[in-house]
Amino acid sequence: MSKLAKTLGIGGIAAASAIFIAGPAQAEVSSETAYVFNTFSFLICGALVMWMAAGFAMLEAGLVRSKNTATICLKNIVLYSIAGIMYYLFGYSLMYTDVSGYIGSFSLFYNPSEAEIALLAADEKTAELVNATIDATGYSVASDWFFQMVFVATAASIVSGTLAERIKFWPFMIFVVVLTGIIYPIQGSWTWGGGWLSAMEFSDFAGSTIVHSVGGWAALVGALILGPRIGKYGPDGRVNPMPGANLPLATLGTFVLWLGWFGFNGGSQLALGSAADATNMAIVFVNTNLAAAAGVVAAALMSQILFKKIDLTMALNGAIAGLVSITAGPDLQNHALSLVVGAIGGILVVIAVPLLDKLKIDDVVGAISAHLVAGIWGTLAVGIFGSGDIVTQIIGILAVGAFVSITSGIVWFALKLTIGIRADEEDEVMGLDKSELGMEAYPEFGEGSQRL
Repeated sequence: MSKLAKTLGIGGIAAASAIFIAGPAQAEVSSETAYVFNTFSFLICGALVMWMAAGFAMLEAGLVRSKNTATICLKNIVLYSIAGIMYYLFGYSLMYTDVSGYIGSFSLFYNPSEAEIALLAADEKTAELVNATIDATGYSVASDWFFQMVFVATAASIVSGTLAERIKFWPFMIFVVVLTGIIYPIQGSWTWGGGWLSAMEFSDFAGSTIVHSVGGWAALVGALILGPRIGKYGPDGRVNPMPGANLPLATLGTFVLWLGWFGFNGGSQLALGSAADATNMAIVFVNTNLAAAAGVVAAALMSQILFKKIDLTMALNGAIAGLVSITAGPDLQNHALSLVVGAIGGILVVIAVPLLDKLKIDDVVGAISAHLVAGIWGTLAVGIFGSGDIVTQIIGILAVGAFVSITSGIVWFALKLTIGIRADEEDEVMGLDKSELGMEAYPEFGEGSQRL
């Protein structure tokens, strides 16, 4: 999100976009036209980001073993649903309403504005009613809520992949309630809600830190408290590979995420009511695509160098790392810089995955490397290549990391000491599909299946 957004707030940037004078030969864009395009941008880009939920589900389903596939699919659709409900109940208000510097207001529900309700209820849509609606925000408030909601669901999806195959379903969902309803909105208010990091001019256009590293920090703390899967690490320090069941599905999930990311970054322009906004959005699209492509190529080359083989899963995570890396600053006007940012992200993910294994931190899908490590790098890159101040960027990274780690740790420990978070050894060996769901994702290939 742009510096103007941090100064004026979400409503201000959208309203400001309506005031556009292109030149002596062109007419000024009307306020109502800008309102329509701003709202349209939020809705379409939000729908693209929602589609990323499918991408995460397919990526994770492809990278877990077949005995846990149905469980990971269930987690992804339920966590998306919980995120939407919690953000509607009070998450959005905590993040954007009357932010005092560190937190917004704890008010229940988020509904259409009074001006919009008056417009919809009126028999005659007068110019006065239309202008009152437009002047209130510059876009439909429901479209803004929807766009912001799908972001919080993304943060929760990151945690799901890391802790797969050994965490119990309901304790995980309780954590999602706290993450999406409280933890994510509070830290998000510091920058996007006009809080204290915004006042320092911390820059995170679409959420390398605010979204992706938040999910990464929560996943890292959860993995440390939960412990690795049974048999993942040998007593001699050996790492035992546990390959995913369906790499074509994981590849499809990565392409879906790549597509959704155009909405993630492009929609974070927060407006489409002027030629300038449209131009900036196009630049963001191009940079997003280039960074992802560079991440793939760099990760493939790096895996060849380090492992003497080209690792498909590394290439997939290279795409995601490139996307995460550029998310903090996709508005770079020199497209070549996005190649550099994305390539470094792809290299970092290949280095980070085996490093975490050496530390015996079991991350099933590589989400910590792709989202946390690359998210930190992308936020720093704004201070190196973009318009941000490197010291301020570091302060923002550390502040969000400390807050999310501490609060996540408290929740994880509370769940562990009360209802427990780890599946029983027998259930884990059997697979969570059978033990928790009583079904299999691929029953025709299971034990005892009958072939006609």
